[in-house]
Amino acid sequence: MAEPATDTILVLNGPNLNMLGTREPEKYGHATLADVEALCRDAAATFGLKADCRQSNREGELIDFIHEAHARKMKGIIINAGGYSHTSIALHDALLAVQIPTVEVHVTNIHARESFRHHSYTARAAFASLCGFGIEGYRLAIQGLAAKLGIKPKA
Repeated sequence: MAEPATDTILVLNGPNLNMLGTREPEKYGHATLADVEALCRDAAATFGLKADCRQSNREGELIDFIHEAHARKMKGIIINAGGYSHTSIALHDALLAVQIPTVEVHVTNIHARESFRHHSYTARAAFASLCGFGIEGYRLAIQGLAAKLGIKPKA
């Protein structure tokens, strides 16, 4: 088993998010996944936390990452499950199973898009959901997660 990571949050990005910066920039902007990960590391450090950033296009691997977060006693999860948000009962069930405080993030406003994007299984397993803020949504999610955990910014 991996070392405990009690000062760590998991930042989990799902399918096609590796294409940020080039995929439909009119919707998703020009920031890359590397930009998102740097933003998350910086935002987490503000609260004395580490961000373990992962991305996968495979549903089962995302579930394995969630299980690993439980095994390593991570403090929280920020998840952008991409298209799996709207289809994956398995991701929903994994998030409920591990009982780790979770915030769902979407770069775009899923409620202003196609009707099939209006429902999110992962949102039902999270205590909060943010959408439409671009990549700044990740920073807001980390701030909200820290507040939920009672963690104040470090001086």
